[in-house]
Amino acid sequence: VMDPSLPQVEKRLELVKQVSHSTHKKLTACLQGQQGLDADKRSKKLPLTTLAQCLMEGSAVLGDDSLLGKMLRLCGEAEDKLAQELIHFELQVERDVIEPLFVLAEVEIPNIQKQRKHLAKLVLDMDSSRTRWQQSVKSSGLASNLQPSGAKADALREEMEEAANRVEICRDQLSADMYNFVAKEVDYANYFQTLIEVQAEYHRKSLALLQTFLPQIKAQQEAWMEKPSFGKPLEEHLAVSGREIAFPVEACVTMLLECGMQEEGLFRVAPSASKLKKLKAALDCCVVDVQEYSADPHAIAGALKSYLRELPEPLMTFELYEEWIQASNIPEQEKRLQALWNACEKLPKANYNNIRYVIKFLAKLTEYQDMNKMTPSNVAIVLGPNLLWPQAEGNMTEMMTTLSLQIVGIIEPLIQHADWFFP
Repeated sequence: VMDPSLPQVEKRLELVKQVSHSTHKKLTACLQGQQGLDADKRSKKLPLTTLAQCLMEGSAVLGDDSLLGKMLRLCGEAEDKLAQELIHFELQVERDVIEPLFVLAEVEIPNIQKQRKHLAKLVLDMDSSRTRWQQSVKSSGLASNLQPSGAKADALREEMEEAANRVEICRDQLSADMYNFVAKEVDYANYFQTLIEVQAEYHRKSLALLQTFLPQIKAQQEAWMEKPSFGKPLEEHLAVSGREIAFPVEACVTMLLECGMQEEGLFRVAPSASKLKKLKAALDCCVVDVQEYSADPHAIAGALKSYLRELPEPLMTFELYEEWIQASNIPEQEKRLQALWNACEKLPKANYNNIRYVIKFLAKLTEYQDMNKMTPSNVAIVLGPNLLWPQAEGNMTEMMTTLSLQIVGIIEPLIQHADWFFP
């Protein structure tokens, strides 16, 4: 009944229908907004919008005078704009991809398949009409020349011809529809190109939005003064806080000058672990209750040692490490002191200011050595490894004895001649 090439097209119809139906279903499941709603109603149901509202509410609670409040506000604005982009993207995908796929799978192909079923029915009707006409011819005894007479035979022949005509018309229409389907495959394929193009544009716009907000977020973060100082580079802490002397150093020295100068074994006796942890946390927040720690100078000394040791780079720098060590190995005292002085002068300004502050304090501490038992040598032994250490420490167990002696040989003269090294 059909053209010979069309059965293959008919099979392809069913396959395309299945694929289109499956893709439509999965693509619809990817939508975060509720399908069919307009932009405003869809926005209210979108998880990103809910997140943006949550962030903005959190910002209002915390206020713009806190870093978290500022962060939440900026992130809330960013998420809200991302939500708007997502809505626009999903509406476009619905219009240009999902709905056309639905029409293809549920309307266009089924209509062709219905036409095919209708043709099959018309063929049956035509066959039935031909059979009745043939029987009429046979019963009239004129089946040999196929020219029966009589009104009944004429009516049956006319019915058969009309049925054949209907089959011809339907077959032509079906063939045209199938050929049109084949010709339009490039249009159907374009739905998927459109999907990728729309996705690409959505992601480009989303990235542009994020790149607009990210510098603002980073600027707020960098401008915030209350940043942790332990474990952070010295220059970063000084730049953020606008100080010349690191806050933990100045705070600990100030407290020790008031309550710890005569404490026996200062910097040598281990503090309470819980007290030390609490003080370090308070120093990180730049909030210290002096009265609370006035009775526990060992915790203050421990916090100072921890800060110095936790610096990513020692106060006396990795770059000058070898020069410090070489200076300490010079036998003649005058030349050794001069070499140490030369190394001091090469320190970066921030490091110089802070090591000067620490050494001056330690020199002051040794003035009370009769009471606190902390001689320049003792101080150098317990604090030296917190002021200078090698960049690649290797096996510290094997190196400890030699390093300790060398570092003591550097720190002890700095304390003994503090006013000469740091006028």
